[in-house]
Amino acid sequence: MAEVTTSVWATGQRPSRVQRKGRYVPESMRHPGKMLPAIAAQAIEIYTEPGELVVDPMCGIGTTLVEATHLGRHAAGVEYEEKWARLAVANLGHARQQGATGFGRVMAGDSRHIARLLPDLVGRAALVLTSPPYGAATHGHIRSTRDTGEPGVRKWNQRYSADRDNLAHQQLPHLLEGFGRILAGCVELLRPGGVVAITVRPYRVRGELVDLPGHVHRLAEEAGLVFADRIVCLLCGLGDGHLLNRASFFQLHEARKAWARGLPIHAVAHEDLLVLRRPQTPPAPEPHAALTTVRELQ
Repeated sequence: MAEVTTSVWATGQRPSRVQRKGRYVPESMRHPGKMLPAIAAQAIEIYTEPGELVVDPMCGIGTTLVEATHLGRHAAGVEYEEKWARLAVANLGHARQQGATGFGRVMAGDSRHIARLLPDLVGRAALVLTSPPYGAATHGHIRSTRDTGEPGVRKWNQRYSADRDNLAHQQLPHLLEGFGRILAGCVELLRPGGVVAITVRPYRVRGELVDLPGHVHRLAEEAGLVFADRIVCLLCGLGDGHLLNRASFFQLHEARKAWARGLPIHAVAHEDLLVLRRPQTPPAPEPHAALTTVRELQ
């Protein structure tokens, strides 16, 4: 078995909003759980060659697809929520206007049936790059008392969806079951030796740490993938001998409250990128469940 390594990527040198400015349509900032463009770009550069195919089964506003097409790769994405899928289409169009040479396509549908949604791509993808949701809502955008001078915290753009069937609304066991089905379908899209790269980090529920990277690692191996690498993708910046904190208001707020209770927890400053490969001779795929209705967006 090949040696497993751990690397560190300095992907947080510029804040997320700076990485996106001008490269994505402004409406993209409404999505509450966007992948960091620098992570997507570096993974695509390392694990693919120009002209190869990159797939994101939970593509959101299309970060994976945009970065792939800017790097001369071709890309396909599936997104459950049509409003985000349409933003992904807009971002791909924006990328073409900026000179991106790759081609991208987006389909609105349920990625738990991804091999049926994209039958023409079975066995063709060099890389699947994606991330699971962390719940129905995230921190989104906030203005605190310090910003407004008024009591309390105002939040907006913090919800993925109002659709209760969206995986983002599911409790952990159902979320993992659904994400496992997505990974199994993605294995069918991969060419032999192709790579699955998943950005994921732990999160807290009522103060308890959920080891989502560990759960996802298990699901990927159950889908027939072989673990190859773990990348530490920094969300903080590296300054002159020190770290530049980019933790959110709520991360810092939760950490301070825990310290006040005597629990020395820290704000997360990185994403794990779990890298796995499809074996050259994978096991036969399981039969598919019934196909849901899909809409391909132009």
